[in-house]
Amino acid sequence: MAERYPCLVFDWDGTILDSAAAIVEGIKLASRDLGLPEPSDERARHVIGLGLQDALSYAVPELAPSDYPRMVERYRYHYLSRDHELSLFNGVSEMIAELAERGHRLAVATGKSRKGLDRALAHSGLGVHFHATRCADECFSKPNPAMLYELMDELGAAPSEVLMIGDTTHDLQMAGNAGVDALAVSFGAHPRSLLLAESPVACIDTPADLRTWLLANA
Repeated sequence: MAERYPCLVFDWDGTILDSAAAIVEGIKLASRDLGLPEPSDERARHVIGLGLQDALSYAVPELAPSDYPRMVERYRYHYLSRDHELSLFNGVSEMIAELAERGHRLAVATGKSRKGLDRALAHSGLGVHFHATRCADECFSKPNPAMLYELMDELGAAPSEVLMIGDTTHDLQMAGNAGVDALAVSFGAHPRSLLLAESPVACIDTPADLRTWLLANA
């Protein structure tokens, strides 16, 4: 079967890695460390996928710009103290390997830092399957389309050949801004209702269904 989407771009947190709860907890604990009001779970979950500075400015609006470095340090301390406990969503590792074997060009576009993504790729063992990656400290943060533009240039892919897979409205809006189709997954950070409002090609509710959909439609 001819590939409809030869190039598949995945978000990381909340799409490949089951990390949304740990990110929310890290933001809340870092806020507490700085004596600031803790954001609600909903507000903290909303910023998952953004670059860290953009995320913190929304999640913790009381944070003074001069305190960003300290907030980032405390967030990373709390997140990294438990990231060894995090796991990939069930079946995702096998799905990525299968898509690579089928000949798809695979990429990652993430709000993580380069250091954070490289650490995650090495720890998960998935790094061998991805042909290109972009991080928030290398490009404009989502929903700016810069990550996708750079990935398409690197992989030699036209917008019509690319599918962006993500769990947040930031991912879907980035895809729309780049003229790329988007596939939503509702098992990550943002609720299904918000994802559907961005008109993805489909909204997938479980990791098993994601594998089935991609193998049938990509």
